[in-house]
Amino acid sequence: MSSLFWKTVKASPVLLFASLFVASGASAAESNSHQTAAELSTAAINLDAEPTASISPTLDDAALTEPIPATDTPQPAVTVSPTFQLADSTFPEPVPAAGDSSVNSNQETLQQIQRYGSEGRESLDQVTSVGQLRDVSPGDWAYEALRSLVERYGCIAGYPDGTYRGNRALTRYEFAAGLNACLQQIERLIGDGGEIPDLTTLRRLIQEFEAELATLGARVDNLEGRVAFLEDNQFSTTTKLRGEVIFALADTFGDSTEAVGSDDETNLIFADRVRLNLETSFTGRDRLRTRLQARNISSFSGDLTGTNMTRLGFDGDNGNDVEIDELWYRFPLGEKISVQIDATGVEYQDTVIDPINPYFASSGSGAISRFGRFNPIYRAETGGPGITATFNVSDALSLSAGYVVDGGGSDPADENGLFDGNYAALGQVAFTPTENISLAATYLHSYYNGGQVNVTGSTGSGFASDPFGDDDTATSVDAYGIQANALFGKFSVGGWVGYQDAEAESGANEDADADIWNWAVNLALLDVGGEGNKLGFIFGMPPKTTANDIAAREDDDTSYHLEAFYRYQLTDNIAITPGAFVIFNPEHDDDNDTQFVGTLRTVFSF
Repeated sequence: MSSLFWKTVKASPVLLFASLFVASGASAAESNSHQTAAELSTAAINLDAEPTASISPTLDDAALTEPIPATDTPQPAVTVSPTFQLADSTFPEPVPAAGDSSVNSNQETLQQIQRYGSEGRESLDQVTSVGQLRDVSPGDWAYEALRSLVERYGCIAGYPDGTYRGNRALTRYEFAAGLNACLQQIERLIGDGGEIPDLTTLRRLIQEFEAELATLGARVDNLEGRVAFLEDNQFSTTTKLRGEVIFALADTFGDSTEAVGSDDETNLIFADRVRLNLETSFTGRDRLRTRLQARNISSFSGDLTGTNMTRLGFDGDNGNDVEIDELWYRFPLGEKISVQIDATGVEYQDTVIDPINPYFASSGSGAISRFGRFNPIYRAETGGPGITATFNVSDALSLSAGYVVDGGGSDPADENGLFDGNYAALGQVAFTPTENISLAATYLHSYYNGGQVNVTGSTGSGFASDPFGDDDTATSVDAYGIQANALFGKFSVGGWVGYQDAEAESGANEDADADIWNWAVNLALLDVGGEGNKLGFIFGMPPKTTANDIAAREDDDTSYHLEAFYRYQLTDNIAITPGAFVIFNPEHDDDNDTQFVGTLRTVFSF
């Protein structure tokens, strides 16, 4: 009996594969414990086939085998699943679930299985050929497996009407009854001295692929170790660190404006800007950014050149002291609305509002000049808290709105705070008829207390930035902008037009009006000389006061901005950008000499 028992044990995996095709007699039990016979049969292995290069990796609990350890010591070819125990009886003995009052003893369970099997035999007829089952055809995906179980082991029964009903649910009792029938058949084969070819093939497969299985096990162990190390040493489960470092060589050439009254006295500088962004996500769809910044890139303006038109697009100087430059949280509201709340350092182009200038807007990879990055109306009132939102009406249409204040937004004193200080409220409609064409119409209303007026964000002439020139004059501005960009393969063309209607709200010039215009066109050639490279050109007119009730503060001539740069992607993390721009008639005054600005910008990103 002992020999018979161990032979039965060795054959049990094959029997379990076979039992998955047992006739599914009674109606389905609880839905969370059911599987169809067709689904369960996916665990079967066609052991009649010749050995292949791999064994199915889906050998889970249904297959009742355990992974072969990655070791040189020979392992048992087949193990018995703890799901079923074989005692002296040849019937499988289910292990009762804890707390299940319906199964009080193993003996009672065995009696239920036997009774159920007997009941099934009264209504189900044993078949000797798969052709006897009317609803099984050679085109069925499990046909060959079912044919093998019927004709080789004779433990598959059909319904009296000649059907198999392979797609109906299989109860746990039906599974047990079918397993019992197959075990009895295998017992007879072993008792008669018969050979079980499937078991022989299984042994041969395991022996033949022993090296491959050992290698696979070693790889899995290695991966588990690496994952455990990364989990133990990761910076954060919610936060990623991203950084950008700029090294810049820069200088200006040409005489300064008449306002400065001297020849060009600037020297070549080498300066830097470092930004570390801590990007945190709590849901996978939101983002909390904390930016640390240190920089010492002096602005080419004021006493150096006499105009803001010569400023670089990445300048700024805090003596390389580390400061929090940006702190904002961006999150979705539903599927169509994106919201961003800024605590400090906001500029509209860094929010959910698109300035529609994709190849020039970035200070690290875009234009080298301040004016060339985007329409200056977006620069109104930067440096303080604010809120912006974009509603995607459709794939082609979006609506945006925003409200930001200057650095006084955190100051509760008079003429400061969120609603009593400088502010800018924006609304924008963006239209994207295709993936490569973008258009936007923008309106912005801003207010500036006296002595703090800079309506162009330090990009145009002095008259344009402060049209009324009185420290006691508060100024309001209604600004309008149209932006567009189109991409044709590797060729992008874009530009903008901006108009600002400024009005004096107080002081000696109260109710005075001024008109301020600016425009630009740009051209980008992508992947020139290699993937990731970019050749860019910009031509435009920096902000100019074309009309002013204060005649002495109206720009009589016109300045033009001409820029060219080439961004060379040295590696995935290093880019070098040589570039230069020229200002003709600086400060919109043809008495001023042309000024040149050149730079070599090297960016390290990680």
